[in-house]
Amino acid sequence: MSNTTTKRVPWRDASLSPAERADALLAQMTLEEKTAQLFGVWVGASADGAEVAPHQHEMNEPPDLEALLPNGLGQLTRPFGTKPVDAGAGALSLMRTQERIAASNRFGIPALAHEECLAGFAAWGATAYPVPLAWGATFNPALVKRMAHAIGTDLRRVGIHQGLAPVLDVVRDARWGRVEETMGEDPYLVGSIGAAYVQGLEDAGIVATLKHFAGYAASRAGRNLAPVSMGPREFADVVLPPFEMALRESGVRSVMHAYTDTDGVPSAADRQLLTGLLRDTWGFSGTVVADYFGIGFLEELHGIAGTRGEAAVEALSAGVDVELPTVDAYGDHLLAELGAGRIDPKLVDRAAHRVLVQKIGLGLLDEDWTPVPEVLPADALDLQAVEGTVNLDPAENRQLAAELAEQSIVLLSNNGVLPLRSPSRIAVVGPNAENPLAFLGCYSFPAHVGSQFPDIPAGIDLPTVAASLRTEFPDSEITCVQGCGIDDPSVSGIGDAVAAAREADVVIAVLGDRAGLFGRGTSGEGCDVESLVLPGVQQQLLDAVLESGTRVVTVLLTGRPYALGAAAAKAAAVVQAFFPGEEGGPAVARVLSGAVNPSGRLPISVPATPGSQPASYLAAPLAGPTDVSSIDPTPAFGFGHGLGYTDFSWDGLSVGQTQIGTDGEAEAALTVTNTGDRGGVEVVQLYLHDPVASVVRPVQRLIGYARVPLQAGESARVRFTVPADLASFTGIGLQRLVEPGDLELRFGASSTDIRLVARIRLSGPVRSVDHTRRLHCRVDVTAP
Repeated sequence: MSNTTTKRVPWRDASLSPAERADALLAQMTLEEKTAQLFGVWVGASADGAEVAPHQHEMNEPPDLEALLPNGLGQLTRPFGTKPVDAGAGALSLMRTQERIAASNRFGIPALAHEECLAGFAAWGATAYPVPLAWGATFNPALVKRMAHAIGTDLRRVGIHQGLAPVLDVVRDARWGRVEETMGEDPYLVGSIGAAYVQGLEDAGIVATLKHFAGYAASRAGRNLAPVSMGPREFADVVLPPFEMALRESGVRSVMHAYTDTDGVPSAADRQLLTGLLRDTWGFSGTVVADYFGIGFLEELHGIAGTRGEAAVEALSAGVDVELPTVDAYGDHLLAELGAGRIDPKLVDRAAHRVLVQKIGLGLLDEDWTPVPEVLPADALDLQAVEGTVNLDPAENRQLAAELAEQSIVLLSNNGVLPLRSPSRIAVVGPNAENPLAFLGCYSFPAHVGSQFPDIPAGIDLPTVAASLRTEFPDSEITCVQGCGIDDPSVSGIGDAVAAAREADVVIAVLGDRAGLFGRGTSGEGCDVESLVLPGVQQQLLDAVLESGTRVVTVLLTGRPYALGAAAAKAAAVVQAFFPGEEGGPAVARVLSGAVNPSGRLPISVPATPGSQPASYLAAPLAGPTDVSSIDPTPAFGFGHGLGYTDFSWDGLSVGQTQIGTDGEAEAALTVTNTGDRGGVEVVQLYLHDPVASVVRPVQRLIGYARVPLQAGESARVRFTVPADLASFTGIGLQRLVEPGDLELRFGASSTDIRLVARIRLSGPVRSVDHTRRLHCRVDVTAP
């Protein structure tokens, strides 16, 4: 480390506030040193524990570290997530790099290191948890928070400071490839689950990053990075609420801009969004980071900048503090614009101050800072001592991954065939029956990075559905026939699958997606689809085995919902699992056997036909079926739907006051009873219906929910206290309002299965509310 650190300097004085320390440091820095804090360098850890090396990426040439480091460095991009490397060796490599970075600049400032962590730490050998769409299916924020804390703990232990998650985009078109990265099609579900994830990550000491701010998932025709055609009212009422909720409730310290442009304004250059709304209105004080290469895209894709320098000016002026993944626009191009007087140096100070405050908050400028991460022994810092000593997939992680997988599996239909009672002969067909990667999303390490290194094992145990069924049903004769590939057009194997089906007592058809990037998968970033038909010839395989005369249980391992054709009604049962992670195989098997009573609920509707997109349950009356259109968007299975192996009755609805003020709150309660013969979980969902408003409203929208576990014969009283604020919406003048009038509180087992309705009336004047409004019902579950 620089000898500067041996002196008592104000930026290392922990008795001062982070802002005061950052001010003192900025006052001593040159313009080149300040701008150096505003970009990262994409690197890869060394397998032999040596310093990281710049990553060669097709988007640009790797930078010269020798030339950069004397001025300092803002971030290190994905040292673990760029190539397979032993975790101990990676931690040693990162430590040695941080030593070099701190020693190379005048002030001893290390870099902030970030990684992807969307479905677990994206590192070789780290736990692969279910994808965010599966988190949404759990309707269980507390469980997601526990998972995020475990992810954050693993990140911190090896020297990482920031995680690029969660995705708070609300699905508007299921053809979009990144549906798997979202938590569903409802803003309240996305916000409540997403805020819990951020709380867990931040509580573990990791800077969480909200993305993609904002509107990215609403691109035209579900095409990645396509323009967004959306009015300000939909933007305010659908896109922004999850970000509002996470910012208010989680202590999040970073936000990532979206790639897209909305009504012609790219997010990366949107001053009103990144400064006016995010900072001036909402009060966010952390860092805004660029989505990878997003600043350069202002020139290359959006065409609002003629040069990289102009792109840098646009982004920095709008409020983008840090360029990721590597130095480009914010390097020499930004310095040239500063030298020519085309941008105010105060904007550099503004961004650098935010970066330094964040680094100070992480302890990177404290007197006792050390580059040695928790997992490395301070007295034996060599490869031989650390290689193989760091376990990123311990038993407690796998148990948590299993719990999430089990709670996320959705039983869509069941004619009584499930749970299976040890059938003598099981035919397991389909391309995902013996595919160990079938459970992993695009941002899991094996799919995201490992696919580029086919000779290196996945680094984690991935039991397949077939293997898990053999464990779960040891006395059954199990035959596996693939039948077809995931997206292979060949139908030559379907006959063999049908023959196996005819010889079996039950067929388990395991179908679905392959996660990948930019067309290398059927789900994932850049893997958009024209229609929601199962990939390849899987529908033909499914239709053929349905005609075999044997009962068919359809198991879907996917990143998005698919239309199932005749199988939605003809299959004996349909089980939906959204990329359920490394424990997905055993979780599916345990659901099929009945060892687990499924409790997942759909975070996104399953379409009845493959071509009805875009469609969402969160829609106005005219978006539903009408007599003047030949397209019926009614889903096969609606948002919130899910079955189990027991039954529940709902009764005893009571309402406190039927009339409240526009600033009041209503109270309604019901009794839920498990009337079956085994324990289970009911998910009570509360929807708001506003029949008459000054602007068109969705027919209904989720405003609260409760997971209610009950043993056989047990009852619970579920009470919702609903503030009038939850009835607010963006009015004609684009002001958020609570209007007087009649409302319905609809209590349902899903959006298409409303069980009880409480009618209330809001009275008094129209009331304006803002970002400080109440966002939640209070939910109490007690004995009846």
